[in-house]
Amino acid sequence: MPLDSTLRLLLLSALWGASFLFMRIVAPELGAFSTAFLRVLLGALGLIVILATIGVRWNFQGKGLTALLIGMVNSGIPFAMFCIAAQYLPAGYSAMFNATTPLLGVMIGAGFFHEAMTRDRLIGVSLGLIGVTVLVQTGPVAMDHQLLIGALACLIAAGCYGLAGFLVRRWVTQRGGLDTRLLAVGSQIGATLLLAPLMLLEAGSRPTLAAWWNADIWWAMLALGLACTSLAYLLYFRLLQDLGPVKPLTVTMLVPPFGVLWGALFLGERVTSAHVSGGLLIALALWIILFKAPQPHLR
Repeated sequence: MPLDSTLRLLLLSALWGASFLFMRIVAPELGAFSTAFLRVLLGALGLIVILATIGVRWNFQGKGLTALLIGMVNSGIPFAMFCIAAQYLPAGYSAMFNATTPLLGVMIGAGFFHEAMTRDRLIGVSLGLIGVTVLVQTGPVAMDHQLLIGALACLIAAGCYGLAGFLVRRWVTQRGGLDTRLLAVGSQIGATLLLAPLMLLEAGSRPTLAAWWNADIWWAMLALGLACTSLAYLLYFRLLQDLGPVKPLTVTMLVPPFGVLWGALFLGERVTSAHVSGGLLIALALWIILFKAPQPHLR
């Protein structure tokens, strides 16, 4: 991999790992839906400014509504779910749950999109689920209903990411394609439209609005929306352009270590053997699914 692509990959991993840190800071104060809404709103505004600056033509080729719908699945619901989880789970936990996206993608593909379930994929999914179980049952967070709510929210988010990949292929790629930068900004606008009413309901029901005047919260919010969303999307799509569709998926393995690292450095989150053992099992599962040579399918 060229040095410049390697540096972009590491920066992208650090940014997406940091997103769990910032959600952990903001969501308990502003609320899950308000945090998710502001993230996609800032992400959309940042992308609009960047695309206008570099002179990208706004031609959605009749796929504008499709981009909005994909954004609701690929950004709106997952960001809201991760913000719900951020109210209960350490940032490192959520980052590691996020790594299950390819595992759930394999299961969704086999169940609903006629994708072949190979022996290696089945082994990978099994190892990944064992890794999640190790993290939940032996990690530093007590096993209670709050942990289960947070874990379920993360898995719903990862499942949406997995589903979105198939929707993009069916609704966009197989119908002539679309400039990925337009798809990125269209998806953030779609997510903003989905989350706006939920944000308004949540903001009206919270007992105090003091957090909205907290400068530290807004610095974290700006970092989440502009750096971890706008800039991160541009880095990711540049990697897709330079390296093709497979190698950038390495980011899935690199985000959890960064998520755990930022949580430990800035929030004082404990790192235990459960992080190591569960993380290694998930990493092995991802390697088997993403990079091991394909084998004959089971059906």
